[in-house]
Amino acid sequence: MEKLANIDLNLLVVFDLLYQEQNTQRVALRLGITQPAVSHALKRLRHLLEDELFERTSQGLQPTPRASRLHPGIADALARMNDTLNLCDDFNPAKSERTFHINMTDIGEIVFLPRLLQHLSRHAPGVSLNTVRSHHNDLKNEMEEGEIDLAVGLIPQLGAGFYQQRLFVQRYVCLMREHHPLAAEEFSLEAFRTAHHAVVVARGTGHGIIEEQLAHAGVVRPVRLTLPHFAAVPYIVSSSDLVVTVTDKLAEATRTRFGLAIREHPLTFPEIPINLFWHRRFHQDPGNRWLRGLMFSLFSE
Repeated sequence: MEKLANIDLNLLVVFDLLYQEQNTQRVALRLGITQPAVSHALKRLRHLLEDELFERTSQGLQPTPRASRLHPGIADALARMNDTLNLCDDFNPAKSERTFHINMTDIGEIVFLPRLLQHLSRHAPGVSLNTVRSHHNDLKNEMEEGEIDLAVGLIPQLGAGFYQQRLFVQRYVCLMREHHPLAAEEFSLEAFRTAHHAVVVARGTGHGIIEEQLAHAGVVRPVRLTLPHFAAVPYIVSSSDLVVTVTDKLAEATRTRFGLAIREHPLTFPEIPINLFWHRRFHQDPGNRWLRGLMFSLFSE
C-alpha cells in the first residue's frame, strides 16, 4: 500500500503501453507527449519498483521477469478503471431499470405524471418513478445526498448549490361544477364573495399567497370546507356548489373528466413560476440529464 500511494496513475499507463509497444517513441505518440517524458516516467518507475522493468535489446525494450509478472494485474486494473469511468458517460433509457425520485406536489402529480408515464412506457419501459414530498431543509439535504433526483414547483428555498430551469408559469382561476348556478354568468367579485368556497391549505407550497392576497384586499367569503391538498378538489367540486381557487394547469387537467367550469378570478394574483431543480453534484449525471431534458421537452412553454 505504501508503494501504491507513491505511484502516479499516469506511470502505470506508461508501463502498460511500454509493455505493448516496446518502444518509447511509439508510446510518446500514443500519449501525445515527448519521448524524453516517457523516458523520465520509466526512470521513476524503475526507482519506485526497484527493478529495470525493461531492457534494451535488438528487438526493442523487452520486459524483465518482474515486469512480466506485474503487467497482467496492472493491465486488468487499468481496464476496469477505464470501464468504470466510461460507465459514468452512458445512460440508455431504453435499457435502464433505474428508479428516479422526484419531489412534487399533488398538483404536480396530476399535471406531469400522465404524459410522463406515457412517454416512459414507449421509450423507457424499465424506468420507474417515485414521487415524494419533502420540505425545506429535508429537501435540500435529500437532493444533496442524491436521495431525490429532481424537484419541480415553486420552491424558493432551493438557492445556493442548485440549478433551476423554468418550465412554465401558472395563474389562479376559479373552478366550479359545469352547471353551477354562477357558471352561466360573469364571475364577478360580488359573486366570489357570496359563493360557498372550498379552501386548500397546502403548507410549504407557496399557495398560501391566495389567503394573503384576499386578506390584503379585505375580501371575506364563506368557507365551507378546508383541505390540506388539491387532489380531492375535482371530486368534491363536481358534486357540490363549492367554488375553489386553483391553478390553471390543475383546472385544465381536470375540467373535461369531472365536468367542471373554469372562470377568470375576479382578483389579480402574482403568476406562479414552476421550475425544475437539481443539485449541482448531479449536474453531469447522465440519467439526471436525460430526465430533466425529457421534462423540459414535454412541459416547457
